[in-house]
Amino acid sequence: MRSTTLAGTVPENSIRFLGHDTHEHDEPHVVYVVTGSAVLTADGVDIPLRRHEAVWLQPHVPHAVRVRDGGTVLGPILEDEAAPSVRVRVLGVVPALVDVMTTALVAAPSTDEQILPFRRAIARVLHTVSRPYFPVVYPEHPAARRLAKDAVRLPLPLEELATRHRMSARQVQRIFVTETGWSFSRWRGRARMNAAVAHLIGGGDLTAAARLSGYGTRAGLVKALSRETGIAADRLTADPRSALADT
Repeated sequence: MRSTTLAGTVPENSIRFLGHDTHEHDEPHVVYVVTGSAVLTADGVDIPLRRHEAVWLQPHVPHAVRVRDGGTVLGPILEDEAAPSVRVRVLGVVPALVDVMTTALVAAPSTDEQILPFRRAIARVLHTVSRPYFPVVYPEHPAARRLAKDAVRLPLPLEELATRHRMSARQVQRIFVTETGWSFSRWRGRARMNAAVAHLIGGGDLTAAARLSGYGTRAGLVKALSRETGIAADRLTADPRSALADT
């Protein structure tokens, strides 16, 4: 029996099986795929999500969810102070978050008093993995700053990002060098590496971290991390979580 055949059993929760049209919340919020897959459309951008992947949203971000493959999706609302630093933060798979979500599903809290500890546990995990490991300065130029935030979360080439923000690639390069001290590609690599480190510190594996940060292979990610951190590649390969947490 496919899970979708049970979608109407508890009508108020059918949204978890069926998805929902565009809306927004007054509070920060997480979209988490329990099973199957889904497509989250946030700020007009489609973000494909697989099992156990999550996205963290600021308040008032218009979003919709299309559930696929007989999947199920949770969307826990968080307290006001548990907002990400950017409007849409793609998290990938964070094992510590998977643990909290699984526990919540089993415990099935139903009252505000019961739900609050789970909200706070989710917030602790999110803040742990969201601290930038590598210092990254965002440009002050308004359009370039918006482009920079898109560059971290979207796998688009510079030319396409520049077009989206009504800039030229040459203009973007000049602003990044002047205002951040880095070329655009160097800045983007360092910023996206923060996503990989957050995933690894959260208990994730190197293969998923490489995909999340735009590296073709785990070996490529390990080489880049070793270069940036000074940690030996064999130590990063053996136990990246401990190696990064200790540094």
